Amino acid sequence: MTDDGTGLMTIGQLARTTGLPVRTIRYWSDEGALPPHARSAGGYRLYDAASVARLELIRTLRELGLGLDAVRRVLAGETTLARVAAAHVSALDAQIGALRVTRAVLSTVARRGSTAEETTLMNKLARLSTTERRRIIEDFMAEVFAGIDTGDPDIRTRLRFAAADLPDDPTPEQVDAWVELAELIQDPEFRVVMRRMIEFNAADRGADVPTSSSLWFVSRLVQLAGEALRDGVAPDSPRAAEILRALIGDADPAVVLERLTAVANVRLARYRELSAIVNGLEPPFAHEEQFRWVVAALGARTGG
Repeated sequence: MTDDGTGLMTIGQLARTTGLPVRTIRYWSDEGALPPHARSAGGYRLYDAASVARLELIRTLRELGLGLDAVRRVLAGETTLARVAAAHVSALDAQIGALRVTRAVLSTVARRGSTAEETTLMNKLARLSTTERRRIIEDFMAEVFAGIDTGDPDIRTRLRFAAADLPDDPTPEQVDAWVELAELIQDPEFRVVMRRMIEFNAADRGADVPTSSSLWFVSRLVQLAGEALRDGVAPDSPRAAEILRALIGDADPAVVLERLTAVANVRLARYRELSAIVNGLEPPFAHEEQFRWVVAALGARTGG
């Protein structure tokens, strides 16, 4: 305190009381956030007890990340603390989202050992706007379904859901998965693989084929092949031939083999896995053993 009996403090005394540097207090005072209570005869700033409380509030708000201009407006009564806090929360959410994207890109770069060109592409894909991401999805859907009207409608619905956009608050894993998924669905070779699978499905469908028949076939395949594996049935045995007849009926085994090989493509399986991550779902069961058994059984009958 000054020794004039007023109970006022110099800026140095205020600094010692609050533990803040003189330079910081002087800057906040110059910016109008902490005006001095009075000035000494020599022109030095003097502060009172209310200044201590005001300074503690300024320090708290600055530690919470509020800009000095926002702090000054709150203290001047030009806005409310609640309003400024709400705006700051929104800004923090945006920053957190951007940091998650940055973390995801850097994690992927570290994991893949990416080149500078690949890193640039990943960063660009990760930071696309919602509209830009949806445009990529729509372009993918348009190309793989172009001119195909007889495919199972459920496949179109499932593919659109699988390539769904990122959620509003994605995890780093979801951002990472989206980057890889976006790269995948823009790859011309992958689009050929996906379209081939859809064409096979469309070729099997007539007017009287019910929706979701492709799902039924896969479920039946998993069931019958699973039972065969459990019972130790060899793919080239007579019993395997009976199981195949129960599964494909009179269909040409060579044609079914070709189509199953397309469906069991490794990149299609990765597409489904990435889609599950982006959508926040558990990874789908690939049923690789069951598909391998059926492919082996078909191969045994076609010389494949």
